[in-house]
Formats: sequence, structure tokens, C-alpha cells
Amino acid sequence: AAFVEKLRLSFHGVSTLPIPTIAAIEGAALGGGLELALACDIRIAGSRALLGLPETSLAIIPGAGGTQRLPRVVGVAKAKELIFTSARLTAEEAFSIGLINQCVDAETAVSAAEAMALKIVQNGPIGVRMGKAAIDGGIEKSIDDALNVEKACYAQVVNTDDRMEGINAFVEKRKPVYKG
Repeated sequence: AAFVEKLRLSFHGVSTLPIPTIAAIEGAALGGGLELALACDIRIAGSRALLGLPETSLAIIPGAGGTQRLPRVVGVAKAKELIFTSARLTAEEAFSIGLINQCVDAETAVSAAEAMALKIVQNGPIGVRMGKAAIDGGIEKSIDDALNVEKACYAQVVNTDDRMEGINAFVEKRKPVYKG
């Protein structure tokens, strides 16, 4: 129980990082491996990856966040099915239910994750951080409360030098140089 609690706290730490996190999955992500991937914002798997939370086949349950994160990603009914049956999914199956963001050729998940990271870092770092904060902070609230979270996050980006750099770069038809 103490080990699982440490995993739960570690994975929660990953999920609450203020920067985007990307899981690159090759091979098996079963049990704790998938729970770690679920703590990430984006999941990319190679075509030979196998994903699942098979703990019920051992008479236990996912204890490092899987029972809470999986339904938030794939929906309650599908999460129950996957956990109750200890299903193991191929990357293609995982992609089809929205468990992963991309299914790429085998052995290319890391390079695909790096490519995704490069797309992200081209954007304004404050905007990216506040976008993550707005989504994470509002997703479990009522729409009215969530819109207030968005409003608070927007207030933190609207008066930044990066915002002016983005507008100026757009008008001048050049790539922005953000400072964060």
C-alpha cells in the first residue's frame, strides 16, 4: 500500500506540472505504466504497444490513479469495461477510443513525441501554460465556474510582452520570438 501511495503521489505530480507532458509508449503499458501515461497530457504509442489496466485479474484495482484518470479520458462506461475485464488494447484500439492521441509506426513513438513537443514550444509559453491551467482547472467544474477559471487564466496572458510579440509577428508576417 505504501508503494502504491508513492506512485499515486508521483503520478499526481506529473499531472500537475505546469507544462505539457507527453508520454511516448512502445511495448507494454500495463498497470502502473498506463497509469503514468494517463497522468500525461498527451499520449503517443507505437503500433506494437499494448495498453491496459489488468489489476482486477490479480484481485486488486488500479491504485495509482487509473480508476480516476481513465474515465476522464475514455468515459465512464468504457473505463468500467476495460477495468472490469482487465482488457489489453492494441495501440490501434487505444487510439480508436481516445485513450491515446496518436498511433504511430512501431519504434517511432519517441520521435513523434519529440515532434509534438517541437510544435508546442513554437507557441507562446505563457499561453501554453495558461491553456493547460484553464483546461485542468475547469474540466470538473460547472460551465459557469469553468468559464471563470478561463477568464482568470486569460487575464494572466492578455497583458504580456509575448502577446504583443504574437500580434506584431502576425501583422509583420514573421515567426514570433517568445520570451515567456
